[in-house]
Amino acid sequence: MEPPIQSKISFWQRLHIAGAAFRRALASPDFSRQVAALLHPAPPPAPLKPAEPPPERLHASGLAVLSLLQREGRLIDFLQEDMAAFSDAEIGAAARVVHAGCRRVLSECCTLEPILPDAEGAAVKVPAGFDAHSLRLTGNVAGVPPFSGTLKHHGWRATAVRLPAVSATLDARILAPAEVEL
Repeated sequence: MEPPIQSKISFWQRLHIAGAAFRRALASPDFSRQVAALLHPAPPPAPLKPAEPPPERLHASGLAVLSLLQREGRLIDFLQEDMAAFSDAEIGAAARVVHAGCRRVLSECCTLEPILPDAEGAAVKVPAGFDAHSLRLTGNVAGVPPFSGTLKHHGWRATAVRLPAVSATLDARILAPAEVEL
């Protein structure tokens, strides 16, 4: 049994321990490795970062909304179609179907309100310190606010968002399955 280590070790005791450790390190490679490990400890392993989900999992809700817009309004089909081959009447008829379906999906996924309540074409004042994310100034912008201008578009703000939950077992990249009639 080894004697208990005192809380304070004198210089002479430390010198004796160093000499004994030196002699033993020369005689024993195993002891030398143990002393080396004490003198130069290995750095702790870096903590493992959780794996980043692939983009289609990260944005699965957005892809699900796009899938709904396709299913209910055929939006992707409409946007991918070359419109040059169709008459204005055919495009207008298709746009009504796309509009009705997409509007339904939009109302299910979020609640919208205009940023500015005025009608397009109305005279509006832009105060000093306005929110540049909410108002975009166009035309001859010079000087400092307040500004006076004409409302070209009232803008939109989402007041409630209801994105669909997507099961991890589904491939969120599939926006519309291929259809095969038998």
